[in-house]
Amino acid sequence: MFPDILQSAIVGMMVAIPTIVVYKKAGLHPAWAALVFLPVFGLLLVFLQLAFQGWPNLRQER
Repeated sequence: MFPDILQSAIVGMMVAIPTIVVYKKAGLHPAWAALVFLPVFGLLLVFLQLAFQGWPNLRQER
């Protein structure tokens, strides 16, 4: 049982940590990366949010 929990935690961190980095670079709050842990639609919600929400760190062209 313990190896299964450990394996799930490792896989979860392999997805969550890069998502946190992307949110930080985009200028958004990294807590939104917790959406990844929602079953079925979590990663889809992250992709949709990053695709359609304005990024505060995006440079504006003049």
